[in-house]
Amino acid sequence: MSIFSEQNLETTLTLRRTFHAPRAKVFEAWTTPDMIRRWMGGMHITRPVAQVDLRVGGQYRVKMQAPGGTPFFVVGTYREIRIPERLVYTWSFEDADIDTGETLVTVEFHDLGNLTEVVLHHERFPNLPIRDSHHQGWIGCLEALTDVL
Repeated sequence: MSIFSEQNLETTLTLRRTFHAPRAKVFEAWTTPDMIRRWMGGMHITRPVAQVDLRVGGQYRVKMQAPGGTPFFVVGTYREIRIPERLVYTWSFEDADIDTGETLVTVEFHDLGNLTEVVLHHERFPNLPIRDSHHQGWIGCLEALTDVL
């Protein structure tokens, strides 16, 4: 299970990961609060709150906290939902202390029989350091999701 990373533009990142789980289960992990609380943010992050209104125009909100860190919220609005194939949603931080602007996440779920390939495309970062920070964060998320699935 390797992660392939390609960074096309300074403000964009793309990650690919194959999971040993059916596509419907992987899609569910991205869209249900109980599953999101188990992996989003990575292994060492707690996620006591995950709210999801899974419809185009609906919003999500996830509270996260690193050990010894200040809690923060990731929030966004669903732009496209094709169950179990594709999600497109905005991504930003609710907290005034973390200002990266609003970015856009597209997640594709490719059915490979007993496996599912996830292609995550995160774009519209304001600069290279913020993109790189999210790159590391998403790698941690995908590692945690592997354990959950």
